[in-house]
Amino acid sequence: MTGSCARTEILLGDLGLARLAEAHVLIAGLGGVGGACAESLCRAGIGKLTLIDFDVVSKTDLNRQIVALHSTIGKSKVDVLADRLSDINPDTVIVTCNKLIDNKKSEEIANDDDLDFVADCIDTIAYKSILIDCCTRSGKSIISSMGAGGRLDPTKVKISRMDKTENCSLAREMRKQLRRVNASMKFPTVHSTEIQIKALPHESVAASERAPAGRPRAVNGAISYMPNIFGLMMSGHIIQTLLK
Repeated sequence: MTGSCARTEILLGDLGLARLAEAHVLIAGLGGVGGACAESLCRAGIGKLTLIDFDVVSKTDLNRQIVALHSTIGKSKVDVLADRLSDINPDTVIVTCNKLIDNKKSEEIANDDDLDFVADCIDTIAYKSILIDCCTRSGKSIISSMGAGGRLDPTKVKISRMDKTENCSLAREMRKQLRRVNASMKFPTVHSTEIQIKALPHESVAASERAPAGRPRAVNGAISYMPNIFGLMMSGHIIQTLLK
């Protein structure tokens, strides 16, 4: 056995590697969670990855995001990650989309027959709920990341159904949004049961940290390992599901 997947082949065998090589996974949002998820999938030998994000790397990303280096500040996260993944595993086909996932794009994703799995790593509740609703209604396999910010304990991170999450304010708000459109909550999520450490108040948030259109928002503290743990757990769930 040779190549970047030799150690993976020992674990999965030829058939397992072939299944992963035939799979197409979309990662929506390429921050700390999405970047780690995408890289893990690439290293495992997923055949095709679609990367979607509209943001650029900023200084505040340096403490936790794999795309964030001093040399990449100001560059598109999609482009930076695509270059990194191509260098890791040239056999993986990388499709990039540098745009916001709105209603139209969510519908396209949900109805893409070539797509096997969606990893939802979006931060914004409105766009996150639209993507989830479209995918669950169409039967598209999806796993969603809840809030990794404001947590320190890696042992409290778990995978459970959306309607079984605990102590997660993002999950609580997501449930409200999904109930409004009568959406399913029987999809898997990565979340932490740790009580969240309080975020900065709105008035303390720098302009660079504000939501689109300048709307104020609270900003959670984040530690280097936590978003990456979330992303790796998402990747593990996706891979195990594809291998079944």
